[in-house]
Amino acid sequence: MNKLLNRFLILCLLGSAPIFANEEHEEEGGIPPMTLEQRHAMGILTQTVASQRMADEVIAPSEVMVNRYHTTEVTPRITAQIIRRHARMGEQIKKGQKLVTLSSVEMAEAQGQLLIADKEWQRVQKLGRKVVSEKRYVAAQVDHQQAYAKVLAFGMTGAQVKLLLKQGDVSKATGTFDLISAQAGTVLSDDFVIGRVVEPGQVLMEISDESRLWVEAKLAAEVADRIEIGMSARVSSDEQHWVSGKVVQIHRRMDETTRTLAVRIELDSSEGGLRPGQFVKSAIALTAGKSVMAVPSEAVVLLQGDYVVFKPEGDEIHPAPVERGVIRGNWTEIKAGLALGDEIVIQGAYVLKSLLLKSMIGDAD
Repeated sequence: MNKLLNRFLILCLLGSAPIFANEEHEEEGGIPPMTLEQRHAMGILTQTVASQRMADEVIAPSEVMVNRYHTTEVTPRITAQIIRRHARMGEQIKKGQKLVTLSSVEMAEAQGQLLIADKEWQRVQKLGRKVVSEKRYVAAQVDHQQAYAKVLAFGMTGAQVKLLLKQGDVSKATGTFDLISAQAGTVLSDDFVIGRVVEPGQVLMEISDESRLWVEAKLAAEVADRIEIGMSARVSSDEQHWVSGKVVQIHRRMDETTRTLAVRIELDSSEGGLRPGQFVKSAIALTAGKSVMAVPSEAVVLLQGDYVVFKPEGDEIHPAPVERGVIRGNWTEIKAGLALGDEIVIQGAYVLKSLLLKSMIGDAD
């Protein structure tokens, strides 16, 4: 504590000064005073210090992956030619949105058969069972149902079939049909060109909900045994900004090369700019953790070899030296230098540091 007190006294010597000193009255050193409105204009925000739960964690190398449970591969069911695209890689897609228009000889034949079967079925229904034989009635019904099911199996949607039947024109049986997105998400790939003939099962597009990414952490078996489904986790590509998630699955089979077990984490959102295939670090909580006094890590800055936070007092803001503890994600434990309920700057600390250093340089001159 004596060390902290000495640091505090040294920093207090910096004093404070008006934000806009005029020629008639200038005070040396310190951060210029500023009103609440001026702070907000500079992006400086404050918050009271509270307790946070800090858990023991295991850190592991990981890889970001698409969530296969929220990913769709767009493929044709029959041999067809691509005649138009309606979406591109990187675009946000809605469920039911048109993606690709295809043309197929098989589809044209199936569409023609459906229109013929539909006309016969309508004629039989209109005549009624008293006029037509039971055999003809049932045959017309079955032919219509089979023709309808065939175009659906080939890739047309119910809405497309209804439109074709509404037109009732055999000349409309051109074999064109659209592939529709089965989910909302982002187009991750669209590896095709217009005019190409594609075979059944060939992937034309991949649609995935990037707000629900997976991250697979590689852990030694003895460590993975301590992990349970539902444990909280966090992921970062730079160890500065972390995205929250939770453990959703633990692989049953070990990697034969690395002899590690994969633990799958599902992220709460896509915030953080993570992309499938990216290598990151994952921190998985092994315990519920204990409650300690902690502040956002952004609030703590290094000033002349000491860690400080900034505390507002009226229109003035002063640096206060603190002793750091463990760091978990975006939170830093404070062992000394603050008390619960103290008001500190949680956003804009680096702006204040720059103002303070600038004033010190001015004093040196």
